[in-house]
Amino acid sequence: VQPNNYSTFYDDQRQNWSIMFESEKAAMDFSKQVCIAKCNSSPVLESVLCQDLLLGEGQGVEGGDSVEVAYTGWLFQNNSPGQVFDSNVNKEKLLRLKLGSGKVIKGWEEGMMGMKKGGRRYLIIPPAWAYGAQGVTGRVPPDSTVVFEVEVRRVKLAKESSGSDGLSVSSRDSPAPSPVPSSDGFSAD
Repeated sequence: VQPNNYSTFYDDQRQNWSIMFESEKAAMDFSKQVCIAKCNSSPVLESVLCQDLLLGEGQGVEGGDSVEVAYTGWLFQNNSPGQVFDSNVNKEKLLRLKLGSGKVIKGWEEGMMGMKKGGRRYLIIPPAWAYGAQGVTGRVPPDSTVVFEVEVRRVKLAKESSGSDGLSVSSRDSPAPSPVPSSDGFSAD
């Protein structure tokens, strides 16, 4: 994904291609379809598939950084995103999380690394990196692959926090259906 509605990619002969789209939406829809095709063409999805939709600006986030995100989650059904099981897009509160804290599913932690403020990313997450064999009662069936579209609205880099080395990491193996929002000093940025 490049600025001004361009996508660039290599084909199987390592030829470099660029496509310019008429609109940002068309470019994002194409990028989502590329990610879905990657998922459907792999015999077994063993890790998180990430596809940038918009790059954003500034420094990429890493473990210890805090972000506020808008997101929508779908169940991956019949080789494409199906039913929405969670979203905060039309709600007033953004989701706040500290990357590396283990408060969200492992696939989010992995899939959001390197995102920038204003960036949007499409994530297809296999069950082992999502809600696993237990699922989420009434929302996510056991052993479900899930799809998230995540947009980073605010970033607070760990390096900017005074009195914190940003290195605290807790268990990453306990998937939680939804993180607990905290109010840890976000600026309007």
